[in-house]
Amino acid sequence: MTTFSNHKIVCLAGGVGGAKLADGLAQIVPPENLTIIVNTGDDFAHMGLTICPDLDTVLYRLAGVANEETGWGRAGESWRVMAEVGRLGGPDWFRLGDLDLATHLTRTHLLRQGESLTAVTRHLCQKFHVQTAVLPMSNQPAPTMIESHGRIYPFQEWFVRKRWQPPVSHIILPDDVRVPAAVSLALERAHIIVIAPSNPFVSIDPILNVYPIREMVMDVPRAVVAVSPIVGGTAVKGPAAKMMREMGLAVSPTAVAQHYGSLLDGFIYDQQDKGQVDSAAMPTLCTDTMMYNQEDRRQLAQTVLAFAARLA
Repeated sequence: MTTFSNHKIVCLAGGVGGAKLADGLAQIVPPENLTIIVNTGDDFAHMGLTICPDLDTVLYRLAGVANEETGWGRAGESWRVMAEVGRLGGPDWFRLGDLDLATHLTRTHLLRQGESLTAVTRHLCQKFHVQTAVLPMSNQPAPTMIESHGRIYPFQEWFVRKRWQPPVSHIILPDDVRVPAAVSLALERAHIIVIAPSNPFVSIDPILNVYPIREMVMDVPRAVVAVSPIVGGTAVKGPAAKMMREMGLAVSPTAVAQHYGSLLDGFIYDQQDKGQVDSAAMPTLCTDTMMYNQEDRRQLAQTVLAFAARLA
């Protein structure tokens, strides 16, 4: 804990990989010095409820209640409500567990009372005894859309309902979304920014697209580092590798590093890809990035922050 006790750390995260690294960081960084800024481009309204998949994945992981098999959702979940929704002919393609529903019901209730998404997320963190600051990238809706063969899909329809099978030709991000004050303050104070091993295109780009997050990240005085989500020619989890092929990119950590480009001061990639990333372009670190358990998450977080501190 003491190594990074004087550093303000911000992590940009989305999805299972982002939640895992966020948990590793939370193990070694005092909560007052760590902020997790989470993608909300996946958020959508379903059966009258506001669903925030990435926020909840991070929240459940930090709270120690995540489903270890899937990486998302709650441990010890039951599905009686969704089974009954299906029996009644309702939309059961997006499965919401019974425990998970309590989160969505509470969030929707508080939002309808006029609370901001930032305030609601803070409330949920308190109820789950999560001390680390977890912030949505925006209080405004900021839906990510997927274009495939001229058709535009809302993200969750493409990702869950279509099981991310329609080939991706273009990712459409909104151009009128602004940063909440809490996110702006965290970035202003940051010494180190860590871009988690999340999908660069639909987890991290939506965050960077919120004005003026990209510009603020580039102005961080110490170090900005990213961890590759591509290991051994494939994505650790999710559609990133398939998307890269469809968009004409090599499925490699090098392509991820090039995608972030001048935003980065350093890049971390897995030992399975040793020697594949050109260290002449920017400082790199080749290490074990796989996170199978809590100790793996803590160790990778320690390695990432030590690398960033050297760069700073």
